[in-house]
Amino acid sequence: MTTEQSTAERAPGDTHSFARPSEAVAKHLDLDIDVNFDQKILSGTATYNIENLTGTDKIIFDTRDLQIEKVYLGDELQETSFELGDKKEFLGQPLIVKIKPDTKKVTIKYKTTPEAAALQWLNPQQTAGKKYPFLFTQSQAILARTWIPIQDSPGIRITYNAKVKVPKELLAVMSAENPTQKNTTGIYNFEMKQPIPSYLMALSVGDLTFRKIGPQTGIYAEPATIDAAAYEFAEMDKMLAAAEKLYGKYRWDRYDLLVLPPSFPFGGMENPRLTFVTPTVLAKDRSLTSLIAHELAHSWSGNLVTNGTWDDFWLNEGFTVYFERRIMEELYGKEYADMLQVLGYQDLTNTLNELGADSEDTRLKLDLEGRDPDEGLTDIAYEKGNFFLVNIERAVGREKFDAFLNKYFSTFAFQSTDTEKFLSFLREELIKGDDELAEKINIEGWVFSPGLPDGFVKPTSSRFAKVEEAYTAWKNGKPAKELSTKDWSSHEWLHFIRLLPAQMSQQQMAELDKAFNFTNSGNSEVLAAWFLHAIRNNYTTADQALETFLTNVGRRKFLVPIYKALIATPEGKKKALAIYAKARPNYHAVSTVTLDELLK
Repeated sequence: MTTEQSTAERAPGDTHSFARPSEAVAKHLDLDIDVNFDQKILSGTATYNIENLTGTDKIIFDTRDLQIEKVYLGDELQETSFELGDKKEFLGQPLIVKIKPDTKKVTIKYKTTPEAAALQWLNPQQTAGKKYPFLFTQSQAILARTWIPIQDSPGIRITYNAKVKVPKELLAVMSAENPTQKNTTGIYNFEMKQPIPSYLMALSVGDLTFRKIGPQTGIYAEPATIDAAAYEFAEMDKMLAAAEKLYGKYRWDRYDLLVLPPSFPFGGMENPRLTFVTPTVLAKDRSLTSLIAHELAHSWSGNLVTNGTWDDFWLNEGFTVYFERRIMEELYGKEYADMLQVLGYQDLTNTLNELGADSEDTRLKLDLEGRDPDEGLTDIAYEKGNFFLVNIERAVGREKFDAFLNKYFSTFAFQSTDTEKFLSFLREELIKGDDELAEKINIEGWVFSPGLPDGFVKPTSSRFAKVEEAYTAWKNGKPAKELSTKDWSSHEWLHFIRLLPAQMSQQQMAELDKAFNFTNSGNSEVLAAWFLHAIRNNYTTADQALETFLTNVGRRKFLVPIYKALIATPEGKKKALAIYAKARPNYHAVSTVTLDELLK
């Protein structure tokens, strides 16, 4: 097959989908599935209302590891022929369905396989309650196709209804209008009226209970976790009010959270109406809730205005990080938000060092053709994207930039966009032919060039300056227990730990641990940063805590640096492999794909 042909067979510009939405496109999904915990499969039908735009005789869906049993056309369910195309690594197979020029409805009868990468089936031991099994999905970036035959491109939006049958003692929730309590039948019906891209299709089933927080907000969690979650996220309503004040009305009716078991691979996933969130943010002091501000901000950047392909991922994440920090500033003041900017800059510097400052992967506009789009999900999209927007804000002033962002969100609401569309909007609405301003904004340097552009202004933090004073005093011999650390937030502790020298004596490690109890910290960010020092300095006191953490927590952001630090020595590699053998069943496929490669 020539390159021209193979490109034409894909969605315009989306090299990660087999669908051809310019020919025939899905507009609405009716999903009807049974959840079978014994066999670890979902089975049922996906019925699409479609638009045949060109009178073509076929419509193409994305699938990966799905068993397609039969396909029917129309309300009469007239059986039609279909074929599965060649398998491609991480993309799966195209499902090519024969249709007629006037076909309006396609019904696909299918089953998932127990290996479906989006689905994590947990046994009761892996949950907080230890009594019932649990299921959750993670569809981003291109894993929706492993649990639903779907046109799996962020450039295609659908509305959906779903009917989901689950064991009677469990509750099902989706990225849709949700029930708040169990019923006696185990059958739940869902509706998502606003059109969403496929990666926001989400389902979770477990022993869940609901707690109301405010008129539009609430929390789902296992009974064992609900009190801690309700305390931690008590400020959700304030966050929603702060977000609306900045960038206009929340367009998704409700904003609820689902606290998942610890194996969830991400901090949060912004499924519309129901953010999935890791329990690693339950720090008992509300210090990690900027993660909730982040997922809430996605209700505008990502969910409302979506990156058209994964090459434009920064449009989802850079905007969201910028918006998240604006929400945190609105709630807790500029000094607080400044700490987040500095930590973000530290993360960005690490990523730049790791990828190499000249790497093409450090540009905002990516080229991920032929690669798993997960490889593009780095701090570049998040932090470099954020600092580009900070740079624009600095160039035009906050008031003007806020007005611009409000117009951007309303202009492209419920649509997909791409880097080029955004930049042309930026030129029309803000730059308006002003060469001096264009130079300050420096589109070429930020978006299309690797690394950070010349003239980048490093963020600073007055609160961190005090942390640096305390660190210097310790380095110069002041005992750790005498440092003035009263009222430090987890951000200040994290900054302190990151300042510590790579090489420390056992005595120094023990002294810090005794003074600040790092090894037993209830804060996952602090723990993960401390473990890196414990590994490098062979501080065996932390061994048990490290193993417990790695066995229970599946969040990729923490796992990758810790395993990398372990495998840096032969002794450490032995330890890493032993722990991984035990811990791997607790991790989601999103994490194991990365770690299998790292630890092979």
